[in-house]
Amino acid sequence: MEPLDLPLDNVRTDGWFERIGEGISAFQALCDIVGERFFAFSVIIGARITSLVIDRQNPDLSIVDFVLGEQEEETEVEPQRLTLGDFRRRLVGALLVEDDRDDLTLSDAPSVEDIQLYIGVRYLLLAPLYGYSLKRLVIERDPKLAKEVSLVAIHDGQEEYHPLLQFRQRIRGLVREEVERVASGRRNAIDLAKVAEAEAAFEAGDMQKVISLLGSWPAPLAIFWRQPEGQMLSADARGLIAKGLGFLGSACARLGEVEQAEEVFRLGIQYAQEGLAAAELFFRLGDAMLASGRPGEAIGALRRALAFGMSTRDIMPRLSLAFADRDKFVASFACARAALDAGVSELELAPVMRRIESTLGQPLTAWKARALELAGKGT
Repeated sequence: MEPLDLPLDNVRTDGWFERIGEGISAFQALCDIVGERFFAFSVIIGARITSLVIDRQNPDLSIVDFVLGEQEEETEVEPQRLTLGDFRRRLVGALLVEDDRDDLTLSDAPSVEDIQLYIGVRYLLLAPLYGYSLKRLVIERDPKLAKEVSLVAIHDGQEEYHPLLQFRQRIRGLVREEVERVASGRRNAIDLAKVAEAEAAFEAGDMQKVISLLGSWPAPLAIFWRQPEGQMLSADARGLIAKGLGFLGSACARLGEVEQAEEVFRLGIQYAQEGLAAAELFFRLGDAMLASGRPGEAIGALRRALAFGMSTRDIMPRLSLAFADRDKFVASFACARAALDAGVSELELAPVMRRIESTLGQPLTAWKARALELAGKGT
């Protein structure tokens, strides 16, 4: 059966927070004090801030009065009071409460409300805060396969495919990081001299040391990139930062922190921008996705690495494996042949070639025979 492919034009919420801001006189002030995303979180969960007492010496100890839910006309709700730090944690905790329902189904012609409930209203509102513009919802309906639901989104100018449950997990991870980012304090010093030490630790297999050296980088670098000074960094400095983030991302991936690794790689790609530095990061990102059982997403990252200049010899073996894991064995065979032509040994490709030959069987044997025949004729 053909997959159900639903456009999300009517449920996409791009720009919702900015539109709300047009009707709030103190919008920018609240964003500056509470934090733009935290203020958005408060809107999503229905926490209405009624007053703020600002502690300029220690902003986390500022006092926030707020009410939850809609107030009845005849009932006066007593505001709750928390420090700003506790208020932020309260917001994040409310957003991280699991309410996913795997038993929802969609008809062939679902209503807007049906689609909203299926994806989750919370995620529709959170996605734009992190640069995701949702385009399509794709549901595999082949009865021989387990139900597979994917979101198609534009992120950083690139089209991405995300299994729905993994997309929810990614958004929750980003929400969780907001508290950690604030708790890390103001910009930590970025010592570029640590990159060489981290490289040595990575080559020695000491992933924990890599994280201890560079683990504090992502939060301040993410902030720094959005500032004029970040945009004016020299190419050498950006390249060194990207290299360090590459080691950090791979260390996270090897320790099982795949979501964290992806965010580190994407930040590194922003600093690298183009060329071999970007190619290396896309390669590491694709490798991490492949290792975590997401070959479809790995294909896109590996192709980007190839486009930015990564060698065919490095890319094609992994691309062949990714296509094989997606049951695209003709494409996998083409990549394996390209790898052989680039000098990769038959021994290195043996595992994926066995899978290809086992699946394609007689048609592949006939093709090889015909290719040998044509080669013998010199055509």
